[in-house]
Amino acid sequence: MKWSALTVGAILLGGIAILPGCKGQEEHTKGEVLPLPSVTVAAEEVREEIARSRVEVVGTVEAVQRASISARISGQIVELPLVLGSEVESGDLLMKISAGEISAKVLQAEAQLAQARRNLAREKKLQKEGASTRETVKSLEDVTLIAEAAYKEVKTMLDYTTITAPFAGTITRKMANVGDLASPGMSLLEIENGDDLQILAQVPEALLLKVSIGDSLPVHIPAAALTLVGEVAQVAPAADPLSRTAPVKIKIPVGPDLRVGQFARVTLENTDEMTLVVPESAVITKGQMDLVFVVEENIARLRLIRTGAVYDGDVEILSGLDPGEFVVVRGADRLQDGQPLTIEKL
Repeated sequence: MKWSALTVGAILLGGIAILPGCKGQEEHTKGEVLPLPSVTVAAEEVREEIARSRVEVVGTVEAVQRASISARISGQIVELPLVLGSEVESGDLLMKISAGEISAKVLQAEAQLAQARRNLAREKKLQKEGASTRETVKSLEDVTLIAEAAYKEVKTMLDYTTITAPFAGTITRKMANVGDLASPGMSLLEIENGDDLQILAQVPEALLLKVSIGDSLPVHIPAAALTLVGEVAQVAPAADPLSRTAPVKIKIPVGPDLRVGQFARVTLENTDEMTLVVPESAVITKGQMDLVFVVEENIARLRLIRTGAVYDGDVEILSGLDPGEFVVVRGADRLQDGQPLTIEKL
């Protein structure tokens, strides 16, 4: 089929006339925005409250009764019937030390005392017969007293060769073995009573005056997954000039998972401060951002905030909100910025 030039021109003009009409209809459809539906939510007012700032200090679980056992004399250890972790009762044998020279001195002092007593008895008999004087008897009495004191001294030193437990507890450290040479002041064993525990914490000097004997302090022990309340038992009267801290001892109840040496965190109250708080349910977390929906003339407005501590179901607001504003606490997951709201009374 052959088309004339007039026919082709008419078709082209018709197409050009139709195209603008289609484009206008498409733009009209895209530009039409449907209004957001109203959503029923619950809202609460941003509150201003007094909050106590808290400071954490670290501490260590230790036994209230603990002792480092050392020798008072020099000698070789000949008996040590204990291993690490052994349970002992008060008075149980911990170790024996061989000291032959002390045993010899005991025999010597015993003989000298016996001789002094014989001489005194003989002289008293002679005095009764008139063959001795009162002055001679008095001199021998003094000699006898000196001999008795010397005997008690070496006998006491002989007792030092046997070391017994000062109280019931557990051997937590063992630094000596049979055959080792013990010397005065050298630590040989450590014993601790695990039935009575405490926390030893180093408190900064700035907070020391706010801690008193009898105060109750929260204590967290991560290894045992325990949070408990301890009572302040001792507070050092002075701080260390190097660390600017002072030791504080806090008594804690005994638990099956508590062990001497465990790491602990102690919470101290600092100062009273005014802070803004909102219910934890009002805060929306997206990535590293914290957001809330603020009610402005029954319209939801999304706002970025900065949060602080969380306690008792409330979140501390550091910035982004003002006292008296209302935030959505229930139904925020269905909202968009700018959406109309119907406020439900709580």
